[in-house]
This record gives sequence, C-alpha cells and structure tokens, in this order.
Amino acid sequence: MPRLPKVFARVVTARRWIVLAYALLVPVAALLVLRIPRDTAIEHMVVQSNPAVAATRAFHQVFPERPAVLLLVELRDPFAPAALAASRALEARLAKLPHVTAYSLLTVWQRTQGARAANQPGALRRFATGTSFFRRQGLVGDNFLGIALALDVSGPGERDRVLAQIDRVVADATPRSSGPIVHVRKVGSPWLESWLEHESGAATVRCVPLFGVFVVALTLGLFRSFRALATILASLALAVLLGVAVGGLAGFSFTIVSALVPLTLMVTCTASLVYLHARFVDQPEDVHVNDHRVEALANKFPAVTASVFAAAVGFGALGVSHIRPIRELGLWTAAGLALGWLVCFTFYPALQTMLGAPTRRERRVAGGWVERVALVLPRWSYRWRWALLPASLMLALAGAAAMFGVPSVLPPMRLQIEALDYVDPDLPVARDTRYFAAHVAGLTTVNVWVTTPAGVLDPQFLAGLDTFSGALERDANVGTVVGLPAVLRLRRYAAGQGEELPRDPAAFARIAADLEQLLLLEPGVRTWVDMNGFGSTYLQVVARAGNGGIEPLAAAVRGAWARAAAASPALARSSYQIVGMGVLEGTIAGHLVPTLTHSFALTFAIIFVTFLLVFRSGAARLNAMVPSLFAILVTFLLMRVTGIPLNIATILIATTVLGATENDQIHFFYHFQERRGIGTEQALAHAIRVAGHAILFATLINAAGFLALTLSNFPPMRQFGIVTASAFLLAMLADFTALPAALWFFFRARPAPNLSASS
Repeated sequence: MPRLPKVFARVVTARRWIVLAYALLVPVAALLVLRIPRDTAIEHMVVQSNPAVAATRAFHQVFPERPAVLLLVELRDPFAPAALAASRALEARLAKLPHVTAYSLLTVWQRTQGARAANQPGALRRFATGTSFFRRQGLVGDNFLGIALALDVSGPGERDRVLAQIDRVVADATPRSSGPIVHVRKVGSPWLESWLEHESGAATVRCVPLFGVFVVALTLGLFRSFRALATILASLALAVLLGVAVGGLAGFSFTIVSALVPLTLMVTCTASLVYLHARFVDQPEDVHVNDHRVEALANKFPAVTASVFAAAVGFGALGVSHIRPIRELGLWTAAGLALGWLVCFTFYPALQTMLGAPTRRERRVAGGWVERVALVLPRWSYRWRWALLPASLMLALAGAAAMFGVPSVLPPMRLQIEALDYVDPDLPVARDTRYFAAHVAGLTTVNVWVTTPAGVLDPQFLAGLDTFSGALERDANVGTVVGLPAVLRLRRYAAGQGEELPRDPAAFARIAADLEQLLLLEPGVRTWVDMNGFGSTYLQVVARAGNGGIEPLAAAVRGAWARAAAASPALARSSYQIVGMGVLEGTIAGHLVPTLTHSFALTFAIIFVTFLLVFRSGAARLNAMVPSLFAILVTFLLMRVTGIPLNIATILIATTVLGATENDQIHFFYHFQERRGIGTEQALAHAIRVAGHAILFATLINAAGFLALTLSNFPPMRQFGIVTASAFLLAMLADFTALPAALWFFFRARPAPNLSASS
C-alpha cells in the first residue's frame, strides 16, 4: 500500500486542525450520551417485529396491565384479633399512598360481608380456608396474610418513588421487638426491575475507573512515559465517547447489557493503541523519528484495520439476534469500533506528534524478555508439538460437549431467562420471591386471551370458559387461574352458595345477567372484559409452586382448551392466544442459543474471508484462528464446571472472544508473513519479537478490563467478566503454544540445524 505513508504524513502535518476538529465534537458527543434513555423492561427485550411481542402489545392495548406487587405479612397467628388489626392498619396506610391500590383477604371479606364482617375472626378464618382461591393467590397462608398492591405509575422514576414509599411504610410497620407482625416479605417484578436498572447502570460506573487504573499502570509499565500515557488515554477517552454517542444518534437505549458497550470499546481500542505505540517506539537507529512515525503507522495499518474489522464484524453479527438488547449492543459496538479505528489513525498520531511521545531511543521500554523468548519458543513449540495440539484438541472437544451436551449422557448447558435469574441472590427481594415461588405459586405467568364471536356475556360461552378454567386448574403444572370464572365463583362462595358454578343452562343465563350488572358497578370486574364490544376476555395462568418455564404452561393450555372445546360448541367457535410476560421470557430463551450459533457462524465466516483477503491463503490462515476457537470452547468447559449458566450476557462470550482475540492472531500472523520466505523458525521468532510484548500487554489490558465487571452486583455482568477474562488469557496461552505447533505441522517444517532464530 505505497500511498499510506503519504496519507499519514498529511495527517501528521494537519495535526492541529485534526485535534481542534475532535475537540469541537466532544461537547456534541457528550450531549448525545446524556440523552440516551434507560430501558430494562422485559417486554422491550425482544425485537418489536417478533410475533410474540406483537401479540402481547395488541393484548395490552385492550387489557392494559398495571405493575403489581405482593406483601406477605408474616404473623404469629394470622387470624388472632391483634394480627388482623395490625394487618388491617398496614393495608390502610398503604392504600393512602398516591398511585397505590391495595386489596387483601380482609378487603374481600369486608366487601362481601358488609356490617357482619366486624369482629368475627372465627368466621373470617372459615371464609379464608373454605376455598383454595385465597391460598393460591397468596392472600393467605399458614403463617401470613397477603396484601396485593396495584401501582398506577407511568415510568421508572415514578415507579421507584412509589416503591420507596411502600418500603418506608413496611419498615415502620415491622417492629423491632415482639408484636403480631414478624416479618414482611416483598414479592414482585417492579422491585426486581428497579434493582436491575440501577445495577446495570452502576456496572459501568464501577468498572470504568478500575479499568482506567489498569490502563495507566500497564501503559506506564510498558512504555515508561507520561507523554505516551497522555496520548493513549486521550485517544482512548475520545474513541469511547464517540462510540457511545453513536447510540444516541441511532436511538438505542441503555439496557441490562449496555455496560458492555463502553467497556468493549475501551479494551479493543486500548489494544489497537498498544499495538500502534509498540511499533512506534521500536525506532531504528538510522531513521528519523518523523519518518519512522509515518512508516510505523503504515506498517501496522493492515493488521490493525483487519483486527478492528474482525472485532466489528463479530459484534455486528449479533444484529441477527431477535433479542433487542443483544442486537443493539452488537450494532452499537460495531459502529463504535469503526469510530475508534478512525481515532487511532487520525487523532492518535496527531496528538502523539504534538506531545512528542518518545521512542526507545529516548526512553527505555519494557519487554527485553521478548528477545529471549523469541530465541527459545520456536524450537520449544516444535519439540512439544505432538503434545500441544492433541491436548488442545481434547480440551476443545470437551468444551463443545459441555456447551451442546452429549445425547443420553449430558444435557446442554442451562439457560437463564427469568428476571429473578439476573438479580443478586442475597438481595432480600430475591429471597422473598424465591420463597413465594417455592411455597405459593411459580414465577411463570401467561395470559390466555380468548376471543369469541358470541360475546363474553353469552351464557354458553361463560359455561365453556368455566369448563376451560377448571380443566386448567386440575393440570399438575398450573398453580392458579384467575379470570371471569374465578370472579363468578368467588361471588357465589361469598354469598354462601358454594364455590362451583351450576351446570343448568337457566342458572347460567341468570349468572350472565348478573355479570352484566356487575360490569356496570364494579371497575375491578371490568378489567377482565373488553368493554368495546364485549368480544374478548382473558385468563391469567400462573405456574404451580416449584414449577417454571413456558412450555409446561403452554402444553396445559392446549390440552385444556381441546377438552373444553370438544364439550362446548360456543368455546369451539372461539379462539385463544397465549400472551404476556411468560411468553416473552420463553421467546428470549428460545433465541439465546440461536443468537450464539448464528452470530458465531457469521463471525467465523467473515473473519475467515478477512484473513483470506489480508493473507491470501485460506487453509493456512485457519491455523491463525486456532487460539480463539480453543479459548471459546475451553471457556464453555470452565462455565460448565463452575456452574456459570448461559444468560443474556454470557451468551455473548463466543462472539466477543472471537472478535477481540483475533487482534492478537492477526498481528502475530501478519509479522509471521513478513519473514515466511526465509523459514518457519525465523518467521516465528520475528513474529514473537515484534508482536509478543504487544500481545501480552493487550491481553492483560483486555482481561483486566472485563475482570473489572466482577465488581458489579449484577450476576450476569459478573459472570461475563470472569469468563471473558479467562478466555482472553486462554487465547494468549494458545498464541504462544498451540498456534506455533499448528504452524509447524501445516508447513511441514523443521528447525534449521545449529541456526540462530534471528531475522
């Protein structure tokens, strides 16, 4: 590329104008970053074109769902007069809060019994325990009474303010000494979502300063110059700021994995800057520093460009995912990497020239050990090639088995998709939610949206819907079913007429007429009916305690509908859709593994083509991908052994590692090619001498950057930091062991007898 030196000479000449232009961009970019919204809602985690999202969105247009939480008020004797008074007082205080509607067993008792409800604890106990309805809803238990709270909030800020008010009321009601209330458990997705939003944002705040410390320490340790440090830090900060600002231009949001965007930009850009500066400081004795600056940039341009392109492709391939945070993260990071590449070849050399960063002729740099390793490693790798490659292959195969499983022997790696999976398990609300899931009802909830041409007030349809609801409740995978049938049964039960609805057509006609009047009087009942035409209703179905997952519930719905429709012509003429949060969680789970496999396959193919274009030999260049593939597969093995699951963060491991670690292999192979004509041993020695210390320090910076995620309280981020840092170190190990051994095999070469490995 003979024109490159002229291009970079012009960059150096125009250095002041370049620095000024970037300085003018900084405030604009900062403003864009500050305007990026935060969005961690699960209904926004799947791309909006997905059928499950479209169906759920249409359902919410007819039946808007308000967020709700449940308080389990643990009492020494739930039906003792003092306990009932304390629970009633707590509910009254909660009901006075703005944007909060409270209801409980006591509310139902008061509404249905009227004046008779006062001072009748024995009657209340019989009323509560005479049906399974209240226990299935979590409104009563052996040692608690439940208080359900519906929140009328319009956004995360208002939600958090209301939750804080609820927390204060609960804290005031929980005594520090003996009293009727022992403890209050808080259950509900609003608390989980609030924590996720806070911690996903805090992950970046915690990690960036620590990563900055690593960059400062390693840069000073390697180049031993404050001018070099200032050049690299300023270039890095500019690249990350511009890269994050791209999200503002594209309309992206900060999600639960968005902390990876600035971190990935930092580690990748830092690696590029280390490679560029390591080449710059290696100034020959007979070349002027300005001429060497231009030559060093031109020399590293193909390798840095190819490595950044490979990383950008790796993340860009995540655009195939149907999980919106992952898709946005991939496209966002790819665009940011492209801007970082531009900064590395414009702002960095301009600022480097202005600050007069020294070369090794002016300032001694670290890395003298590289010369010694370059003399020893080629022959060592040849001697142990028959052990290195088979061992690497066996570990890689074990990693593949750990990830995808072995039929009839080992199941595939576990997936995490529920919001609770992403919350710190030691958090009180997490413990309370797990208690609820184990003792009251499961965490998976779906809505069965039923549409009927006859109208929901048709007696025959109501009878069929009741049959369908009853069949669902008898399924072993179903915990609770709430809808119009449950409302009608509870009304009959409170009137002392039994819990079951009559089968007589005339009786059902009276029930339908009663329901019509009830819809006019009770706002709570209207929430179950499409009041615009009365053409649809829905049932809320919750998994049984201890059970989870969308598939068992979906199977239960299909089976119950088939049986009920066969017995009810009115129901047979109707249709249903399964919608809601449980469906979206199942959709996310269904897209996790395809996200991994499709994006990885696409990344691998494009990186291979990139290698082919840069190095002109596809078969030989497959060897250069050995370290990355080895690192990815062995990381899956480590995940399986340590119990780290696949989730919305760790699913990115393959694409992230392949895209990032290819930097090292591209630089290694690029310099290997420079001396390939004089022999494999000499080419390996030259590649290690030129790129060895940059590979080491770039890997340490990358690993340290992602290891900083272990400071996060957000489990997926913490796990992603551990596995990614491990993968980077494994890839570096393979760079200096498996890769040289593979090259000896591929080129069928032998070390020259009694020949020094000098270039």
